[in-house]
Amino acid sequence: MSAPEPAFSEPWHAQVFALTVHLSEAGHFTWPDWAQAFGGTLKSHGLTRELDGGPDYFNAWLETLESMLTDRGMAAPGEIARIRAGWEAAYLSTPHGAPVQLAD
Repeated sequence: MSAPEPAFSEPWHAQVFALTVHLSEAGHFTWPDWAQAFGGTLKSHGLTRELDGGPDYFNAWLETLESMLTDRGMAAPGEIARIRAGWEAAYLSTPHGAPVQLAD
């Protein structure tokens, strides 16, 4: 018997999904509000075809979460972009196989 396929193709997909569920369960937004916002993001990207949880889907998921955090005052405007740039710089400067470390 072969091992089952992982539920998520990339670790960050699982992480952003779990973070979204946690924030909803903590009362920061309702799941219907999330679904409406996510549907709007998918529509704005022209993603009307059925998605299989690949890169398009999770990039739209992350974009929606970032927008909701900003809209609800949980992240200051520009803060998400600053953190994203920091992670990108850390990722690009990390040797293959080494853990990525975000600078202070």
